Amino acid sequence: MKKIILSMAAGILILLVTFIISCKEDKEVLVWNEPPTSADTLYQNPLFEPDLADPTIVRGSDGWFYAYGTENQWSTGINRLVPILRSKNLVKWEYAADAFTTRPTWKNDGGIWAPCVIHYDYDGKYYMFYSFSTWGDSNPGIGVAVSDLPYGPFQDQGKLFDSQSIGVANSIDPFFLELKVGRYLKRYLFWGSFQGIYGIELTQDLKSTTGEKFKIAGNAFEASYIYPKDGKFYFFGSCGSCCEGADSQYHVTIAVADDIKGPYLTKDGKSILNDGQEGSPFFKGDGRVKWVGPGHNAEIITDDKGHDYFLYHAVDVANPLLPGGATRRPLMMDEIHWVDGWPTITNGVPSTTRQRAPYFE
Repeated sequence: MKKIILSMAAGILILLVTFIISCKEDKEVLVWNEPPTSADTLYQNPLFEPDLADPTIVRGSDGWFYAYGTENQWSTGINRLVPILRSKNLVKWEYAADAFTTRPTWKNDGGIWAPCVIHYDYDGKYYMFYSFSTWGDSNPGIGVAVSDLPYGPFQDQGKLFDSQSIGVANSIDPFFLELKVGRYLKRYLFWGSFQGIYGIELTQDLKSTTGEKFKIAGNAFEASYIYPKDGKFYFFGSCGSCCEGADSQYHVTIAVADDIKGPYLTKDGKSILNDGQEGSPFFKGDGRVKWVGPGHNAEIITDDKGHDYFLYHAVDVANPLLPGGATRRPLMMDEIHWVDGWPTITNGVPSTTRQRAPYFE
């Protein structure tokens, strides 16, 4: 009889433990599918580690935010072929998938860097423009991939152009912008890395270029991003060295134009078309505190209270490298404040204390 009672008690205990674990797991899942909690009214950098270099962000039709980054080895033996994260509120992020199951084949070797992903209203699909390059590559290029879902897998559509075919050295770091010009929608791709920043129109299917390229900036920049606001176009360009670990000198400067094609001018009226001319200072590192090399910003996201948030990567001076030796660049975020028509970030450096989190209904 004692054995039976002990057996029954053990069974009940196992069921109870299973139930508790199940409830815990269910609670964790529910947290991800509910609106942000009161605990999410504040956040602190970094948003995600170990790495999401050169981030781009899109909000999916399912309401989630998806962030994509450069291919990197997060840990020994684990190489993320364009990692995808997801979040409900820009604060809590989780790894979702790799964008590609196999590497594109239109180039013999190279990494998949600095993706730009959009949700295209024309057909409801998700398009990724990506760089295909090695360090010091004489002929890098930009490809296109497409998916029905924001978390992939993305199907490669092949090469859009490379440096030789487009006539621009170091053709990497794509950025896409669709814009209404008069009665027409124009689709522009901007790109370039320290050899000039260029733009060109794309066809409606986004798989070909049309017309002639045009130049908007000189050789001081890469990772271009253009933000339309109040009838003006704000150019954010990353300057300096991105990938030298704790010695990275990446920083972001800004210029503004009245037309998408420029001219883009600094606060004191200097044209960034001139080689060596950076934009007006906006954002830099502070290695005395923690973070250096902030840059290659993603889409500026506006929350439901009208606050603008700037997402980017940076380097922790105390932990600057991934296992394979590449620079470790976690995902970061800081709020933008507009002062006299110019974007600013408090102190002009990455925040290290708790900050007001974005709010979404």
